Order: sequence, then structure tokens, then C-alpha cells
Amino acid sequence: MSRYVMVADLNRCVGCQTCTASCKHTNATPPEIQWRKVLDLEVGEYPNVRRTFVPVGCQHCADPPCMHVCPSTATGQRDDGLVTIDYDLCIGCGYCMVACPYQARYKAVEPAKAYTGLRRMLHELKREDPRRLKVAQKCTFCSDRIDYGLENDLTPGVDPEATPACANACIAEALVFGDVEDPDSRVNQLLAENKWFRMHEELGTDPGFYYLWEGIDSEEEA
Repeated sequence: MSRYVMVADLNRCVGCQTCTASCKHTNATPPEIQWRKVLDLEVGEYPNVRRTFVPVGCQHCADPPCMHVCPSTATGQRDDGLVTIDYDLCIGCGYCMVACPYQARYKAVEPAKAYTGLRRMLHELKREDPRRLKVAQKCTFCSDRIDYGLENDLTPGVDPEATPACANACIAEALVFGDVEDPDSRVNQLLAENKWFRMHEELGTDPGFYYLWEGIDSEEEA
């Protein structure tokens, strides 16, 4: 069975925020909401200090805390590991937002547009989803693109039409998407060949977002 995951190579990410812009353009999220964000961190100790950029968002956990606290069963999980939200069932209570250890869930109460005073931009007119108002929302790993690809004999993570927009847009090729259960997938190969970690593994969430990281120590050894 497939499990779709994202791999972020922190050794390659340049913090350009193109993934953030691409996600916002693709999903027409409100100005204050970013499903894909990039943290700007300073790591190491003087004089071996450098900036590191860390893409974050929904981790699509195998054991998602957000799902367990949902009183309306609006949050669910697909067979391929993607964590979903049924906007018709969500009551907007916010329990999932509190339970998520990755701060990856959001709620918009009123409609908003990118530029105040101007009419809506074309991507907003095409892709805004009014069902997302007053309910929980988050990164979907572009599940609609994945489903389209599978229906048309395309491979998620290989064919752009079946791959999340953020991974397609990454100018440094730092974001890679694919099926971690497929031994021939690019994500599987990257994890086998590199050092990696996942956020808050100690919580037992089994997140589906992996980070490649050589770190400051390897630079000192070199």
C-alpha cells in the first residue's frame, strides 16, 4: 500500500519562499494563512554559525493527534496516509488546532482577498473554496492533483500534474514528494542515502515529512 510523504533537503533549501507562494497561488488561501511556510533559523555555535531554512506544514502523520480529538469525525485519513478534513462535517471547534503539535492547522472566519480595495485576483476567483470558511483547514499535499494523476496513469512525485505544487515550484529542488513504500521512488532513495530526521518523533505521530540534514557537525569534520 502506498504512503505519500514529503522530503525536504535542508542542505539545499535557500529560503526563497517559492513553495509558500506556489501553495498560496494554487489553493487561494487567505492572506493570513500559509499552508506551507519556511522557517528561518540560526544554527550552530560561534564561530560555526549559519542560517538554515526549514519548510513546514501539515506532517500527514500516520497517527495524527488532530484526528483523535475531532468530535465530528471531520478529520480523517486516507489509505495512502494523507490526513483529510471534511468541510461539511467540521464544526469549527478548533480542537484539532490545539492538538496539532506542528501548528499546521488554521481557521478563517471571514473571506479575505490578497489586495484590499482591489477586486479579487484571478487565482482567487478560480480556486477559492467557500467551504473552508469557519472550519479547520490545512495543507492537503495537493490531494486533488494526486487523485487526478492516479486516475490518468501518472505517478505522484514524478509527473508534475500529479505532484504537490510546492514540490513542483522549488527552485533548489529541495522538496521531493513520493511514495515511501515504493523502493524505487526518489523519496525512498533519498532516505536510504542521507541522514534525516522528523519533527517530534518522540510523540509517536509517525510524521510523513522527512528532513535531510548533514548539520554543522559534518562541516566541522570537513
